Amino acid sequence: MMKWKGYHILLLLFYFNSVAQDKPFTFKVMAWNILHGANDIENGPQKAVRIIKEIDPDVILMVETYGSGKFIADALGFNFHLIAPEDTVPDDKNVNLSIISRFPFGKRIDTDHPFYLGGREIIIENQAVNFFSNWFHYEPWHDEPENMGKTTEELLAWEKTGIKYKMIQKVLPCFKKYAAEADLIPLIIGGDMNTPSHLDWGKETGKIHNDLIVPWYSTKVLEDIGLIDSYREMNPDPLKYPGITWDTKNKKDEHRIDYIFYKGTTLKAVRSEAYKEHFNEPFEINGQEIMYPSDHGFIVTTFQFYKK
Repeated sequence: MMKWKGYHILLLLFYFNSVAQDKPFTFKVMAWNILHGANDIENGPQKAVRIIKEIDPDVILMVETYGSGKFIADALGFNFHLIAPEDTVPDDKNVNLSIISRFPFGKRIDTDHPFYLGGREIIIENQAVNFFSNWFHYEPWHDEPENMGKTTEELLAWEKTGIKYKMIQKVLPCFKKYAAEADLIPLIIGGDMNTPSHLDWGKETGKIHNDLIVPWYSTKVLEDIGLIDSYREMNPDPLKYPGITWDTKNKKDEHRIDYIFYKGTTLKAVRSEAYKEHFNEPFEINGQEIMYPSDHGFIVTTFQFYKK
């Protein structure tokens, strides 16, 4: 009888140990274009810090860093990685992209085009996750593509006429490489892509887009290599949850153009939110009002990370 009880105790210990190992670790990622280093309003970097503290992310994928990233990282007590050659000074005002992390950094991930794509390995729960910050040029741009008088095919052809398409072609091999390896090392890409999403231009949104269904290349190409749009995954109804991150005051030009994509069998998005306020207007969060330093909204996605 004692042997039988001991056997069951061992089984229970094994079960609870397995459950503990399977319990995921949760972390939060923020992607934000802060506009000219957040320097276009008085004490803008300090205001950016206040907003970030209220959001409380673990990793920030920053666009338009322009000299303010190190200050922001230091104010948060976080690690800072400037996406630039290794000998670049941390507060270089010419550098666009950066990554700020509560977690320690691993290997550098340098690309041939650091102004619009670069990354860093981040160590989370003793495991590596590859993070990339990115930016694409806005051209070609139209505030209301549905009113250009073009068919779907003509809009897709127009989309490939500007510098954005050329930039994507230059970094697509990098996207493909790290997406192909994402089952070994999970991948998260965030930033300002300056494009609407094909997921926001389907049948259900036809009534607001002159009945046009447009599989925009700039986002569809990422889906085609297995990347998941975390915001739209968590908020599948684009009419109820448009997720607008670009909207000029007194102008009809609202679009979702900032994203967090991911891929990896050990990674799962569990929540994603979009925030937006007009430049230099009060941003209300957690009972506070903070003057908003950017013309872009931002995306915040919460992930669960499962140990291998």
